[in-house]
Amino acid sequence: MIMPTKHIRIENSLLGTGAELLNMMSQPKTISTLWDQSKSIKGIKSYESFTLVLDFMFIIGAIEFNDGFIRRIH
Repeated sequence: MIMPTKHIRIENSLLGTGAELLNMMSQPKTISTLWDQSKSIKGIKSYESFTLVLDFMFIIGAIEFNDGFIRRIH
């Protein structure tokens, strides 16, 4: 589920979905704004999968949460 395999397509993996979500984060956003915008991503089918992707990106150091905003770390 984290990495794509021959049975899991890239758009259904946390890595692929996280990459698409990072592309949406050109500037800091609130969680609710990011959730509304991310509903168009194929791999995000529920709020649970959305939070799983955010958790994964936080763990690998791709995003940070400060003062109510999620920010992409460059």
